[in-house]
Amino acid sequence: MAAYIIGAVLIIVVLFIIGSILRKRIYDAVDKLESWKISIMDRNVAAELAKIKPLNLLGETLERFEAWKERWDEILEQDLHEVEEQMYEAEQAADRYRIPSAKAIVHSAEQKLKAIEQEINKILEELGELLASEETSRKEASELEPELKALRRQLSQKRYQFGKAEAAFEKELDELFKALGTYKELADEGNYLEARALIDQVNAETAALLTKMETFPLLYKAQKHELPQAFDELRRGLREMREEGYRVDHFNFEQELNTYEKSLVQCAAMLDEGQVAKPEEIIADIRGRISEIYDILEREAIARNHVESKLPDIANIVETAAEDFAATKEEVDVMRRAYYFEDSDMERFLTLEKSVQQLIIQLQDLEMEMNGDTSHTDLRKELEELYEHVAVLESEHEAFKKRIINLRKDELEAKENVAELHEQINNLRRKLSKSNIPGVPNNILSLIEQAMAKNKLVMKALERHPLEIAGVQAALENAKQAFTHAAQEANLMIEQAHLTEKVIQYANRYRSQNDGLAMSLADAERLFRNCEYELALEKAAKAVELVEPGALKRIEQSYELMQ
Repeated sequence: MAAYIIGAVLIIVVLFIIGSILRKRIYDAVDKLESWKISIMDRNVAAELAKIKPLNLLGETLERFEAWKERWDEILEQDLHEVEEQMYEAEQAADRYRIPSAKAIVHSAEQKLKAIEQEINKILEELGELLASEETSRKEASELEPELKALRRQLSQKRYQFGKAEAAFEKELDELFKALGTYKELADEGNYLEARALIDQVNAETAALLTKMETFPLLYKAQKHELPQAFDELRRGLREMREEGYRVDHFNFEQELNTYEKSLVQCAAMLDEGQVAKPEEIIADIRGRISEIYDILEREAIARNHVESKLPDIANIVETAAEDFAATKEEVDVMRRAYYFEDSDMERFLTLEKSVQQLIIQLQDLEMEMNGDTSHTDLRKELEELYEHVAVLESEHEAFKKRIINLRKDELEAKENVAELHEQINNLRRKLSKSNIPGVPNNILSLIEQAMAKNKLVMKALERHPLEIAGVQAALENAKQAFTHAAQEANLMIEQAHLTEKVIQYANRYRSQNDGLAMSLADAERLFRNCEYELALEKAAKAVELVEPGALKRIEQSYELMQ
């Protein structure tokens, strides 16, 4: 029972401690709210609002001032008083341990103070904007007036640079001076923000007018004097080039100039009205095009000189190329009776023939156009294309001539190879006859005969007309392979025969001592006489290895040293 009492007491103590802590937090929060409220009350808003009094307290300014002052009074007398009551309620709720209610009241008070703070900042911000706007507008207005007077003075002193547009610019200046007067009225009536917007507009329009008045004299001069003179000079230049034989009519530059002159008339009407943007664009386009026309005429003059100086050269080159190909054609006609031409070679030849014909036609067309109306610029392009085509033709022609030369070269090489192969076969036969062996196996003789027969096929292929080099080379390759195989087999056979003799001679020292060895050697000698050299070597080697292991290797090494 005592334990329950102690436990209950402990719970009460714990709850009391927790409640005290929570109450302490509420009290601390209320103290912060109190400090915040005092800081708001200490803000000298009234002094800030008093800064507006030097302005004209009329119209919009008076309305704003009264609204701001009234709102500040409400904040001091009502809003902050409500916050103070909320703080008292929060403390009362905390005293009664109604912690959630106390927290809600504290949070509500915080939000209200935050809203008050934001509202005060907004009032001060709007006040600052109004004061700054008034000061800036007054300063800019004082600067604009002499600037506008300077523009009017400039317009009056240099009216010859503006022509009929003087009236349009005068009208714009009148409107700007009138706007300045309106600004002063708005400022006097206390409508400073409206006055600020008007000053911004006057500023922008003054800057635009200044730019127009700086640009206009140049455009007016270009439209009135420079471009008409440029048109006259260009027409005179075209006339002189035409008289000197240059082909300029197809460019239709005169028609283009007529169109530009009509554009200048429209440009003049816009300039008289004080417009600048569109005339500036038109004049820039005309100037750019005139520059392009001079470039075109310069290229035409250079092209004429180039074509007239290079045409005789290209004519000689084409004529020489045609003559060279004619010689090649005669050579091909002769060689086709002696050699077989592959389809690819004939195709290349016919393509060359067609290219030569096209070059001649191209040259003839170019010479005809020289007497026509085609511009020299276009003629130069055709001339350069003709040069390129000639270069390609010459390169392909040279490659084809090398191919023809290779046909004869391949024939001579094939004949030399046939003779050389025939001599090699005879040398192989002589080598076999001098090899001091009992005889030559039939398979070796057969391989040699096959090589000889294939070499004769090459000779027959060389005798055919027309000669087909590809067939000759294929037959020659077969003959070479046949000879190589025959030579390898023959040399291997001779080596085996001589090595067999050495082994038998070496084994004879044991013959009288070993009957088995004697019998094996007798079989080896029989096989040797029957030209079965490989079997004879195998039999003798096996016998000698039985009586003296490693003897065969020493015999082979000794034989290799003797070769």
